[in-house]
Formats: sequence, C-alpha cells, structure tokens
Amino acid sequence: MIRLALRDWDFITPLLLGDLASDRFELKIERLASLPDDFASDPRFDASEISFSRYTTGRARGEAGVVGIPHFIMRGFRHRCVVTAADSKLTSFEELRGTRIGIAGWQDSGNTWTRAAMADAGLGIDDAFWAVSRLAADHPIVDRVGRYAQLGRIEALPGQPPLLDLLAAGEIAAVLMPFMPKGFFAKGSRFRALLPDVRSAERGYFTKVGFVPGMHIIGIKPELAAREPWLPQALSDLLDESGRVWLERRRRYADTTPWLIDELVRSGHDLPENWNESGLAANRTMIAAFIEQLRIQNLADTDLTPETLFPATPALEGAHR
Repeated sequence: MIRLALRDWDFITPLLLGDLASDRFELKIERLASLPDDFASDPRFDASEISFSRYTTGRARGEAGVVGIPHFIMRGFRHRCVVTAADSKLTSFEELRGTRIGIAGWQDSGNTWTRAAMADAGLGIDDAFWAVSRLAADHPIVDRVGRYAQLGRIEALPGQPPLLDLLAAGEIAAVLMPFMPKGFFAKGSRFRALLPDVRSAERGYFTKVGFVPGMHIIGIKPELAAREPWLPQALSDLLDESGRVWLERRRRYADTTPWLIDELVRSGHDLPENWNESGLAANRTMIAAFIEQLRIQNLADTDLTPETLFPATPALEGAHR
C-alpha cells in the first residue's frame, strides 16, 4: 500500500470514489489542510505533495531525503494573487514601486513565481519594501522569512500582525495571496485583485513564457523509489488519469457555477491541450525558469539543472515503459 498525502483537490475525486485504481499497487490518499512540515522524516506517508521551492532549495543544499517526481499537482498563474483594498487606486504592478507589500512566506513557490511576474512587468524586489507576517489572525506565528531577511527591504513584522488587517487599514499597498481571503468572492468585499484584467495579463504571460507555473510536486521516499523504480511514474500516470476523468465529467456536469461551462470553453481555447502534462520533458522549460528565479531572487546559489533536480526521471520512465 502506498500512503499519499495530498491537499483536497477536486481532480482526485475519481480516485477517492474508487472509480480508478492501479493494478500494480494499492493507493491510500489522505487529504490534509496542511502538508507535512518535513515529509522526509514523517513516518505516516510514503509519498506526498510537497513545495517545489522547498524541494529545489533543499536539493541545492545537497539534501537527498526525498525523490521528486516532475508531476506538478498544483499549478496556476500568479498575477491574480496580488490583492489590494477594494477602494485602492492602484491598478498595476509598476504602481507598487516604493510601497510596502505584504507577504506571508518569502520562500514559497507561489510567491517566487509572483515576484517573477512582477519583475517581468518592471517591479523588482528592490523596488518595494516587503512586510513579512501572517495573513490573518487565525494563522500561526511561525518563521516566514528565514535566512532571506534584509534589513530595510525584507523584514518580519514584530508580533506578526495580520496582513489583511494592515491592507484594509491602508498601512500596506498590496498582499501576495496563496489563496483568496475570506469574503473575497462576495459582493462588497474589502479586497480585489490589483490588476483590473488578470486574465489578459496571464494570457500575455503564457504567450511569453509558454507554461503555467508549477507550485507543488509529488515527492516519494528514496528507499521506496529504489526498491520499486517503476512506482514514481506509475503514481504520476494514475494521478494524471484521475485529472483527465475529472475534467471529462466537469465538462458534462458543469454544476459548480452557472457559468463554469464558459470558463471550461475559454480555458480550452486559451491554453494548449497539454498545458498540464507531467514529466521532465514536458516541463523542462518551466523547471529551468524556476531554478533561474531562485538564483535571481537569491533563494539559492546553485548550478542545478532540470536533469540534476530530477535525476531519477529518465531511468524511472525507462523502467516504466
């Protein structure tokens, strides 16, 4: 039995319901609101959804406690994740120059991609002041900046006041969000996306870079990967099939919102069919771009390449086939 930790993604529903199963291994999925802090030493799981950033910076430091699979279980454009107050006059990344921007985790994969998108639009890290704190009062007080703090540029706020409260009070200009805040989708929300047309910005970004950024991958324990070299690819294939079945059903039963069918049509037109394909070959450009961002943003001093970051992939794919 393979014990896999995942967030509660819709596209794993066919696996959870038993509509899909592997004929080579038994899979038990445990859905978690928070992923394991240290999967490498967590005895509960054989495989887990893990941070792409933490995996990559760990490999840059020589860590080998996890075998990463280039299966990006979480992807998304990041332009929409820059949130400001509803009554703010700001409407572009460039207008954040010289302001204070809130962020809840400096090293987070999503925030790394968001800063890359902001830099692409002309706003580099040194063009703003970064206030590091928790997003809301019910979030824990933990170290959110680590070794990356810079006096006067990237600073943890004393006592970690909630960033959303600071944003509502006008004490910061914007916040980088991993997920939208409570009340965001309601009429009269205190907050809105900074960019008036995030979809156009994200379509333009995709046209330029050719990928949808990946935030989380699947990690597996090294001893298991060594013992069963076919397993990582087989697990990735099973998750991909679950996503395919789920999407096929959503296109038939578009019941989440009255306009979901419109979104599915637009996504089908705006993105190539293989935008979410797994594997090293399909994601080499995106992986290389992320490694380069780690260098640019001083998150890691590394000579990693996509091939050295996922060293077992060619052998595992060959074993599977």
